[in-house]
Amino acid sequence: MKEPRKQLGQEAELLAEEFLRGRGLEIIEKNVFFKFGEIDLVARDGDTIVFVEVRSRTRPDIHPAATITRTKQQHIVRAAEAYLQRHRLTDIMARFDVVTVCTSSGQIEYFPNAFEAGR
Repeated sequence: MKEPRKQLGQEAELLAEEFLRGRGLEIIEKNVFFKFGEIDLVARDGDTIVFVEVRSRTRPDIHPAATITRTKQQHIVRAAEAYLQRHRLTDIMARFDVVTVCTSSGQIEYFPNAFEAGR
């Protein structure tokens, strides 16, 4: 049996994936792991590679986006840089989006270009 937190995360990622597809993004990869970070979803939006962080919460008093700290952003950026190098995508536009899922209400929010790669 899956641990509840992990199952919640996987369900949120599936909802986010469906949500993004409905907005015209093509999902390229899911759950890309590096030793210093993970990318939940990698998508393509036209000529732009999109690195998507999916956050979910069961408690309505804490917004899922509030859990993405500066340190977490830095880990995502490092993983994205490694992804771009691995796939030799050095001359492509990239951005960082966030999708939040509140499982208690079923609300999904989308924050395109949620943070910058700057350090």
